[in-house]
Amino acid sequence: MITLRQLRYFETLARTRHFGMAADQCAVTQPALSMQIKELERELGVELVERRGSAVAITPVGQEIAARAEAILNQVRELSDYARQHQGVLTGTLRLGIIPSIAPYLLPDILTQVGKHYPQLDLQIRESQTNALVEELVRGELDAVLLALPVQQPQLETMPLFEDRFLVAVQSRAAQDWRGGDLRVRIGQERLLLLEEGHCLRDQALQFCQIANMQARKALGAASLTTIMQMVAAGHGITLLPELCAKTEVDRRRVALIPFPDDPPMRLVGLAWRRTSTRKSDFLALGTLIGSLKGDDPDSAP
Repeated sequence: MITLRQLRYFETLARTRHFGMAADQCAVTQPALSMQIKELERELGVELVERRGSAVAITPVGQEIAARAEAILNQVRELSDYARQHQGVLTGTLRLGIIPSIAPYLLPDILTQVGKHYPQLDLQIRESQTNALVEELVRGELDAVLLALPVQQPQLETMPLFEDRFLVAVQSRAAQDWRGGDLRVRIGQERLLLLEEGHCLRDQALQFCQIANMQARKALGAASLTTIMQMVAAGHGITLLPELCAKTEVDRRRVALIPFPDDPPMRLVGLAWRRTSTRKSDFLALGTLIGSLKGDDPDSAP
């Protein structure tokens, strides 16, 4: 008889294409995982995996079975979620993904408020870039993701939470030169410091500034906003900084924040989850809680 364990092991192997990685993700030994997949092949009467030493290739029929296994495993998760709903809103385990340009600035308050209002909730956090989190959400490895909207994924439903305007961060000694004039034109004349490829914040900055030339794209690609703000403070360039991040990242003695005089660029922060999930009431409650944490903070205003 085919078991859920066999399907989970094979789906993980088909995704990772590596027996060692699949075994680690499934928290089993590699021989145990290999044995279960061989048993699955015997049950189905087809070859699922071409074994080439350390390399793994999934057969054409194996690819179809992996896709069906993923769908079955997602349905099982949804069944468990449905049963959990009868225990009350925001109880049990909820796996939440958060992008790096939000996590450090909201997560401490989120955890504090969850502990205060929903003590029966075990909130498990995964911080990563948008594309990785969305893929894990679709696969059922996460329950919801806190990210910048929109998300181009028809399988997901989203809840807008708040708008986060962008400010121009410049070295404090240059602040006076930035007062007045067209900020967008001035930005195009400066070295724009950006996060490395893969961060949605980088793409948003390039889009807002309408910068498509290769020179701008080859500029410094930092792994964190902290690195970028240190570069700005030292006079090596400017950046667009979300207001949510300003209080934590900006040293007001060394960096000045310049607001756009009108129609400021901004990102829309929201929560995403699978349309098929039965935990929508949980996500709405969590979204309402998160949205309430983003108020106007006088300390973050320029």
